[in-house]
Amino acid sequence: MYIERGKWLRRDQEEIAREWAARGFSCDVWVDPPGQRWEDFVHSVDELVTPLDAPLEVEWEGEVAQLEPGDEWFIPCRTRHSVRNTSGRTVRWLYGLGLTQLPALPPVSGGSVPDGQEGGDRERP
Repeated sequence: MYIERGKWLRRDQEEIAREWAARGFSCDVWVDPPGQRWEDFVHSVDELVTPLDAPLEVEWEGEVAQLEPGDEWFIPCRTRHSVRNTSGRTVRWLYGLGLTQLPALPPVSGGSVPDGQEGGDRERP
């Protein structure tokens, strides 16, 4: 898990998409209204996240950080993570999923994993 600060400042979406593709990631745009929260996602692929025009709050393994536009957040597969728009305005951000998927993990005994939160099958994040 890492955040690389300012990596994509003054770079356009096409340039980021080319670089991510070379690293084995997709690149798609997501748009979140103020207050949108994506909580406790786990995937069987690595993920990249880069805010484009406003900050995002992110959390993983009890750590909380602020991603600024141009920062790149790498999320290893099977890491529980959350993304929140706490900026008070609409945020456009890029996310990329790794192209190599690991087998899905079974739910923890006595519990279940919410739909779309395991195995990279998701409607976001």
